[in-house]
Amino acid sequence: MFALLRHLSWPELRHHPWRHLAALLAVVLGVALAFSVQLINQSALSEFSAAVRSVNGQPDFELRAQRGGFDEALYERVARHPQVAWASPVIEIDTQAVDAQGQRLPLRVLGLDALVAATLSPGLMPRPGEGVDRLAVLDPRALFVNASAQARLGPSVRLQTTTGLTELHVLGSVTAGGPPLAVMDIAGAQEQFGWVGRLSRIDVRLAPGADRSAVLQALALPDGVRAASPDESAQRVSNVSRAYRVNLTVLALVALFTGAFLVFSILSLSVAKRQPQFALLGVLGLGARERLHLVLAESAVLGVVGSLLGLALGTMLAALALRLLAGDLGGGYFPGVAPRLQFSAGAAVVYGLLGVAAAVVGGWVPARQAQRLAPAQALKGLGSRAGGSSRWLGPALLLAGGVLALLPPIAEIPLAAYASVACLLLGGIACVPAGVAWLLQAVPPARHALVLLAVERARHERQTAPIAVAGVVASLSLAVALTVMVTSFRDSMTHWLDSVLPADLYVRAATGDVLTLPPALLQGAATLPGVLRTSTQRTTGVQLAPTRPAVALLARPLANGPQELPLVGELRDLPPGETAAYVSEAVVSLYGAAPGSRLMVPLPDGRQAQVFVRGVWRDYARQHGAIVLHANDYQRLSGDTRVNDLSLWLQPGADLASVQRALRTLAEADGTAVDFASAGELRAVSLRIFDRSFAVTYWLQAVAIAIGLFGIAASFSAQVLARRKEFGLLAHLGLTRSQVLTVVAAEGAVWTATGALLGLALGLAVSVVLVKVVNPQSFHWTMDLLLPWARLAALCAAVMAAGTLTAWLAARSAATRQMALAVKEDW
Repeated sequence: MFALLRHLSWPELRHHPWRHLAALLAVVLGVALAFSVQLINQSALSEFSAAVRSVNGQPDFELRAQRGGFDEALYERVARHPQVAWASPVIEIDTQAVDAQGQRLPLRVLGLDALVAATLSPGLMPRPGEGVDRLAVLDPRALFVNASAQARLGPSVRLQTTTGLTELHVLGSVTAGGPPLAVMDIAGAQEQFGWVGRLSRIDVRLAPGADRSAVLQALALPDGVRAASPDESAQRVSNVSRAYRVNLTVLALVALFTGAFLVFSILSLSVAKRQPQFALLGVLGLGARERLHLVLAESAVLGVVGSLLGLALGTMLAALALRLLAGDLGGGYFPGVAPRLQFSAGAAVVYGLLGVAAAVVGGWVPARQAQRLAPAQALKGLGSRAGGSSRWLGPALLLAGGVLALLPPIAEIPLAAYASVACLLLGGIACVPAGVAWLLQAVPPARHALVLLAVERARHERQTAPIAVAGVVASLSLAVALTVMVTSFRDSMTHWLDSVLPADLYVRAATGDVLTLPPALLQGAATLPGVLRTSTQRTTGVQLAPTRPAVALLARPLANGPQELPLVGELRDLPPGETAAYVSEAVVSLYGAAPGSRLMVPLPDGRQAQVFVRGVWRDYARQHGAIVLHANDYQRLSGDTRVNDLSLWLQPGADLASVQRALRTLAEADGTAVDFASAGELRAVSLRIFDRSFAVTYWLQAVAIAIGLFGIAASFSAQVLARRKEFGLLAHLGLTRSQVLTVVAAEGAVWTATGALLGLALGLAVSVVLVKVVNPQSFHWTMDLLLPWARLAALCAAVMAAGTLTAWLAARSAATRQMALAVKEDW
């Protein structure tokens, strides 16, 4: 085999380097994109987990509650237990720091007892700076920051607290990595942030031989307090980001999928050009199986070289992305993490094998053509007809795709839906011959001789249709599916923004769970000149399940009833004495809170309240779920009257900038940091983020169409070479070269038109799976299916025109003026 590759395949590669380079590039790009996505996400997740471990330390378990914390009286009971070796109280606060230039920096503040934290959390142990007294770790106004915070903050820091901006001093450092972090004495943290008498968590290490379950039973933990694993938050982020990472990987593998069709087209052309060579080798003793193995070996070599280059390119892309994008990739799952590249040999082997497999799959049909070659006919230039495929294969794959689309996700990943899309694509391509025959039956007999010749030949040679239009069907169906999905999502999001942004101006307390809007600001805003009315909202997070991120709990007045929300489905009647709740689609999908059910909602202070789910609303802003309560119900249940968000409706003709300046003056008087945004700004930013997130899909559409057109060129070039005797006969019958080219162009138009119609139908089927199955199973929200017929028609027309032109150019370069000499071997 090595000798055959050296003496037969290498000269072919040297004579047509650019053609084979295109197929090689398709494999390289497919492997590089998929492998880089894997490395980026793996590095980011690993770095995030390491940062979590450095912050959480090394306890046996943590005692945690809701965001509001729990009574610190529990600490004494835990610390005195005879089977508890160490117990470290901790306060966790997310706030903002203001540097010397007035820039805000999101900062996580941990309050802990330095006398016991060193054993359980060495990465958080404060290290006083040079010349600083070591007892400074007990100073209630001293901060010890990690490297990320130290790079941004000076020796004095203004920290946003519940009473406004408070100036603290940086007196040392901690070794914990990750996003900006500051450690201070726990008593100072309780005083500065209004947490006197409360704790966020207690880190516990048991004595050797202690029984964890027995200790927890003896502690008799209060309601709302639970024992959590130290790496629970890292595992939670991994579970939540899994669907996002898998979707990115599948999207990247689309390039590898379409690259297999390019390999198919290139090798089909190569086999067609080398038919006389294969025929002569067959006469000399090279059997059909050896010819099959030779072409497969060529495709395997192409896959191996492409995979190796793709792995190298993917590693470089991942390193560049980690440097520029910090491993986030637009998903927002790893905020503040700046990971270093972590190469994975196992992932390299997997994606390398995928590249080789894609190339071998693409070379299978050309290899079968070389195997079925009849040497005697090929030496006469007659070529060989493509063998027909099994009639049941295409319908069986389509049926399997429909069944797989109905299956639930596996580990919250739509694996069955992805398999459904693959079955639909392959089944649609396998049904091309039958579809071509059915479509051409509806074509009336043409009066023009050349058109009649082209149509009748296309009808007679329909078994060669998969070779000619497989790339068109595959690429166009993917382009149609992506177009419908993106358009549907963008249209649904536009209508959703219109529903959730009814006010003219929005004011929000700056990021951090300790920051709320002061009552003076709320009262003053309602009386400002130009303000028609105001509405408030309380936003907090509650933990419904330990392994999932917090669910947003929104308390708002709902002055006009639940119709203020973008409801999905009908409302249930509220039973007497019940508290109404309206949940987002993610809460229904993740927690089973269907309308008519009752849900136990944890409150920020650790208590729980039972609510009746009246309805479901659509929320594209919170993937992990949101629950809306009437403001009066929330205040009655929790006693919390604080407010995070303020919405303002302005009078006609009011100056938005003047109102915003007045609001900022009110906020600065209380020392509260606030953010402003108009409805138009929020809408523009949301749509700009959306378009940037889906920019890669437009690139994939262009790549898919380009590969499909290149496949048409290669397919028709191969057919022209195999039909040189036919063209010679037509020349003897009086057809000129331009007329022969017209016949080929007409055939190209027929094939491309049928491929476009089949690709459109197949793409619409795939888009239904993407919109109705993949999207809800991945991100737990739905959207309305929108078919942009004008854009789809323009896409199909462009493919048909480009396919016809491509076929004409392929025939023009292959059909020479000496066509009549092609039949001399039969004289």
